[in-house]
Amino acid sequence: MTMTLIEIVLFYLDLSRLSAELKKFYLKHYGKIGELQPLLKASANVDLIQKFVDLCVVNAANAQVDAVFSVERKDFLEKQMNYTPIPYSEIFTKEKSVILISGIAGIGKTWLLRKCLLDWSNGLIWKNVELVFYLECRRLNQHQNISNINELLNVFYKDIVNDINISNHTALFIIDGLDEFKYMNELLNSSLTCNYPIVNALKEVQKYKHVIAGRVYAIDQYQSLSAKHSNKLTIQIMGFNENGINNYVENHVVEEKKEVVKTTLKESPIAKAMASVPFYLSSMCKIISDSKKIDSNSFLTMTDLYGNIFLYFLREHIIKNNKLVYEIMEDSSNKKYILNICKIAYKLFVENKIIFSKEDIQAFYSDFDKNEGNYFGFIEKIETDLGCYYQFAHLTIMEFCASVYAYNCLSNKEVMANKRLKSCLSMICGLANKNQNSLIKFLVNLNPLNESLPWLSSFSKSF
Repeated sequence: MTMTLIEIVLFYLDLSRLSAELKKFYLKHYGKIGELQPLLKASANVDLIQKFVDLCVVNAANAQVDAVFSVERKDFLEKQMNYTPIPYSEIFTKEKSVILISGIAGIGKTWLLRKCLLDWSNGLIWKNVELVFYLECRRLNQHQNISNINELLNVFYKDIVNDINISNHTALFIIDGLDEFKYMNELLNSSLTCNYPIVNALKEVQKYKHVIAGRVYAIDQYQSLSAKHSNKLTIQIMGFNENGINNYVENHVVEEKKEVVKTTLKESPIAKAMASVPFYLSSMCKIISDSKKIDSNSFLTMTDLYGNIFLYFLREHIIKNNKLVYEIMEDSSNKKYILNICKIAYKLFVENKIIFSKEDIQAFYSDFDKNEGNYFGFIEKIETDLGCYYQFAHLTIMEFCASVYAYNCLSNKEVMANKRLKSCLSMICGLANKNQNSLIKFLVNLNPLNESLPWLSSFSKSF
């Protein structure tokens, strides 16, 4: 049916209002980005344009990636210095129909996506796109009965879209955390019977311009779905380059600790390699800055790094005292607390519940309601217009906690039979490290009913 002149004017006025409201929303909510430091509660003003000058982004179209997370991490460590970076301007100012963004946990994928939202809102990129919508897969998991894009937008942008028919507009969708989508197998395999309408809603995204980010293995699998798009770019985020690391240390570490941090990053191969990952770099800087003495074994292996971050969280944000780690771990109640938080992480992780409700936890841990406040720190409570939900402070923390529980409470057959634990296998094996100078030793004897798993010791040297 032909639109009248008045209808055309009203259409464009409504479109202009909607676009302006979206930009105002993004500038308000993502203009302040919290630094990726352990449990930083207050948002910090971050100039994302300057921050991402030092992020290394590379063309990953031809990368061959193993679907196992532990191989993904090894691949990152071995190859991170061999890529040629691409300038940010070449990626997002040249408009593509499809952009796929991959990277390991904590590397800066979400930051990059939110920078894109701010740049679009400021008229710097995607100038021919009328509407941009940002959706997080971890939140989509909570709405499995939503069957189409319009319904999806009316849930997550209900105060802005006002029952819009998105098919009438030029839109771009940003999907964050593909690997966290609970029904990824159904999304990727059209032959599978799917009883979850949300999968159909996400498939609709392929009809529009879209940017999808996730861990390397997930984006690698998604490639087949986007093969028909000729105007496509696949990139991988490799983290901070050397200048970015140096700038971070200069701007975030107190003067008297800068040399200690630089020496640690220089002498520890793991610390040096993982310093390019924003989450790990900020964690190491915080741990070193707050410690009177850093042992040379603190970051000897990846599991040492995880263990130090976990115990730092425990001491600084849960127990909140100046006791040494060995003194904290002499208290049996602290061991019980750690095992409980690790049980929560394991149970939810194997069900792929990255975002969860209080009822999800109470299903296997009935005392959570009485002790809920004790777990804030490792677990964050997020309140939205749609209700309240919970998540771990960082996915890496959740994975490490799940690994600690698996090491202490599961048999080798149970570990190897669980596909979700593949991502944790290197951490579980790393816990078998027999080095008495490592803090890991305090995390492997938490369950009095089960001895450490001897089968892991033969793998420990690899991690």
